[in-house]
Amino acid sequence: MIQKRDFYINGAWVAPAKPRDHLVVDPSTEEACAVISLGDQADTDAAVAAASAALPAWSATSPEKRADYVKGILAQYEARKEEMAQAISMEMGAPIDMARDSQAPSLPWHLKNFLTAFEEIEWVRPLGPHAPNDRIALDPIGVVGLITPWNWPMNQVTLKVIPALLAGCTIVLKPSEEAPLSSLLFTEFVHDAGVPEGVFNMVNGDGAGVGSQLSAHEDIAMISFTGSTRAGRAISLAAAETLKRVTLELGGKGANVIFADADEKAVKRGVISCMNNSGQSCNAPTRMLVERSIYDRAVETAAEVANSIKVGPASEPGRHIGPVVNKTQWDKIQAMIEVGIEEGARLVAGGLGLPEGVNRGYFVRPTVFADVDNDMRIAREEIFGPVLSIIPFADEADAIRIANDTQYGLTNYVQSQDGAKRNRMALALRSGMVEMNGKSRAAGSPFGGVKMSGRAREGGVWGIEEFLEVKAISGWSTE
Repeated sequence: MIQKRDFYINGAWVAPAKPRDHLVVDPSTEEACAVISLGDQADTDAAVAAASAALPAWSATSPEKRADYVKGILAQYEARKEEMAQAISMEMGAPIDMARDSQAPSLPWHLKNFLTAFEEIEWVRPLGPHAPNDRIALDPIGVVGLITPWNWPMNQVTLKVIPALLAGCTIVLKPSEEAPLSSLLFTEFVHDAGVPEGVFNMVNGDGAGVGSQLSAHEDIAMISFTGSTRAGRAISLAAAETLKRVTLELGGKGANVIFADADEKAVKRGVISCMNNSGQSCNAPTRMLVERSIYDRAVETAAEVANSIKVGPASEPGRHIGPVVNKTQWDKIQAMIEVGIEEGARLVAGGLGLPEGVNRGYFVRPTVFADVDNDMRIAREEIFGPVLSIIPFADEADAIRIANDTQYGLTNYVQSQDGAKRNRMALALRSGMVEMNGKSRAAGSPFGGVKMSGRAREGGVWGIEEFLEVKAISGWSTE
């Protein structure tokens, strides 16, 4: 069993003030795979103090030098990327091939994109030709608290830590206690890249402990959080007392609108995307809206695809989905599947209980409900598991109405061969992102939502600017 009890504060691994053990469980086996310590107020205070002391020198470091340190982190990843894939697979259940191909590589993907975006930033720029002696300057916001989730651990750590470093901020990271091993390894990357003492600090803890302490800490200038809408509300309330900046990337209930003229692979693509990562993605297309003229055929196809998806241990190679992260999550998903049955939705694939032939592990059967009404709980609540709801619609206006009738607004999807119709839909849908005909967002595109999905914009220039303050200067000398 892996034992990782120390925290990383002021450039060194240090023992917690009052060690409190927490077991990390391998969701494929239900057995403990690691022991970590959870921090308390003293650990949080020590990390924040180290970050505060390091801030003046780090914020004064040249942008070019900060970029060099980030490149050093990339070099460390490249030397140890298999370790990262193994850690992610074990801690949160991503199948090992997925961990190697998607989960771990999110680190170099985002890091390189940030370095490209970083070159575009003007740290001091003219306001405009009408004001020759006015300048707009960009300053790092200060010490930032970064709270990251378990479902895409390196994706979210990279989307927060790297732009904060580039912006000149100093950091206290609290990774999810459910999946801390990848963040501990990332911390080794930072240390071995030579990032100066106190610039990056890492304290393990839970939301009620270290998470709340960071949110309320008077010396933290900003909290960046990815997780549930419930926790986002709590963080916002805790942060309000000190008026710190809060950026939230929260839940979603994405609509995947499939018109009659969609390509023949649209339904299959939608089901696979919903089930990817065992449904544990905030931007998953969990509501499939289908035009009535192709509805029956789409339901049949969706059921066939879901029934063909294999479920297996994270350690096994191959194309399958793994378990969900823990027993609590498994129980919530089972309860929501039962709700769907009780609400009268038609179960066409999957259902309650473990998959056939499985007797341990937090595995969920890929599940599809048809004839769902958008007022049902399974259409309104984020289930965060491999559960798809299919809803019929009459026409374009009806599709827009149903898609926008949700508290969330992260990602919506459109499938149609009609370019003009796709463009109308993209502009009418209330979400931070719209993906159409299977086209993923390009490098540098911001990730984030509206409404109860939060207001963060992570990635690209926007992701760096979230960690910067704008300063207006008049009377600038041009001599």
